[in-house]
Amino acid sequence: MSEPKRIHPIGMLLSIFKIIKQTALSYLPLLIIAISSKQWMYILIGAIAILVFLLVYTFLSWWRYTYLLEEDQIRIEQGIIVRKKRTISKHRIQSIDLSQNLIHRIFGLTKVQIETAGSDHNIDASLHAVTMEEGRYVHDQLKYNKQMKEQLSDEAEGHNLEMKEQPAHPFKKVTPRALIIAGSTSGSFGIILGLFAIGFSELETFIPDHFYNQATAWVMAQALQVLIALAIVVFIFIWVLGIVTTLIQYWDFTVTRYEKELYITRGLIEKKQSTIPLKRIQAIGMKESILRQPLGYASLYVEIASGEISQNGETTTLLFPLMKKAKVKDFLQEVLPEYDYTIDQPTSLPKRSLPYYLIRSILFPLLATIILAFTLLEWVYIPIIATILAAVFGYWQYKTVKFQLEKDYLFVQSRLLSRDTVIVKHSRIQSMQKKQHFLHRKQQLASINIAILNKFVGRHITIREMELDEAYQIADWYSYQKK
Repeated sequence: MSEPKRIHPIGMLLSIFKIIKQTALSYLPLLIIAISSKQWMYILIGAIAILVFLLVYTFLSWWRYTYLLEEDQIRIEQGIIVRKKRTISKHRIQSIDLSQNLIHRIFGLTKVQIETAGSDHNIDASLHAVTMEEGRYVHDQLKYNKQMKEQLSDEAEGHNLEMKEQPAHPFKKVTPRALIIAGSTSGSFGIILGLFAIGFSELETFIPDHFYNQATAWVMAQALQVLIALAIVVFIFIWVLGIVTTLIQYWDFTVTRYEKELYITRGLIEKKQSTIPLKRIQAIGMKESILRQPLGYASLYVEIASGEISQNGETTTLLFPLMKKAKVKDFLQEVLPEYDYTIDQPTSLPKRSLPYYLIRSILFPLLATIILAFTLLEWVYIPIIATILAAVFGYWQYKTVKFQLEKDYLFVQSRLLSRDTVIVKHSRIQSMQKKQHFLHRKQQLASINIAILNKFVGRHITIREMELDEAYQIADWYSYQKK
């Protein structure tokens, strides 16, 4: 490219959809008022004016957004009144991802997301609508060196998101059965239920009072069996919706290993392709939810240095949505042999650590029990039950914590709600801190805090109330072993 180029005109349509999606809830009350008001004509004129302004603004933004691809960098200029010029060197680029939503796929387009080493999205770049051929060209031009580009130019044309998988490279693909199990055992049920509750609370303000009162009276008049049946129907609906959401999001999830990166494709409606440079991987993890652990299933993730936090707030990157825990070692040997591990005799916490876990768990419900015992004695059984459950959970956390050193690796297993197993290389640890308070010193206990890089804020891996000698062993392993 010797001349600046613009993204595809369909990008204007995508920008309009994005703005409407972000502002639709804000204008919903205005729409309801317009329907019930006699002044609806003025509101309609105002809505048309806003629409015209939106169309003009979107066109000017598209027209003023240009990019120029050079040998070792990409230059982007944007802005209607204030012009912003940004140059991104290929040596600063960490990953270049391609994705396709439904509109992209209809028109043969793709979105190119360029991520740099920083965590500020303002210094990254996004070409949100270019042809697939051009998107692949931008990817190859900025991703590979000259020798690799010459090799790629000899390959067949017509690449798409699926054609990068080649038999010469090891890859793993999730099965539909595994996705159904993943959707059935994921935490999406609680999330969807919460969204339903929030949506209903917002919708309730717009429901006429007489209709709301009639519906409430009908529900209260039903027999207990009918209410239970309705609750079961709602439960099944939300459960099935969680499965469908998982299938759409992770359909055809495939991870392929290349020489210096992992390549992941996924999605049914929106096809996403992402690359994970091996040099950015700081640790690998295995998460087992309360439902998946008894079934022997786990999801795999990687901690990646720098980058943006995803839209759902996740700071980790999914490596594989679901697999049998017994097959994780074989998966790593084939796809990520740098983190192949052998855990034979992990170390548990000493018995004198248990009181600390119990106290941390029952502190707040115990305080609530004491307060209610002096104020509302008839309700004191509720915090008592909560205290008992918290004590059981604290014991469960205590029994979960395990760790082991193996040459260049540290294995740590802990639990918040899900059981989380992390394997981190010695060379990826940024800092390590040993902590003791006066009770720890008296009981020969210590806590270790290990810091590694990940998206935006970093991550801390903590082992609380371990044997003092074992804490010194880990500290010496970190301090004196060569990186």
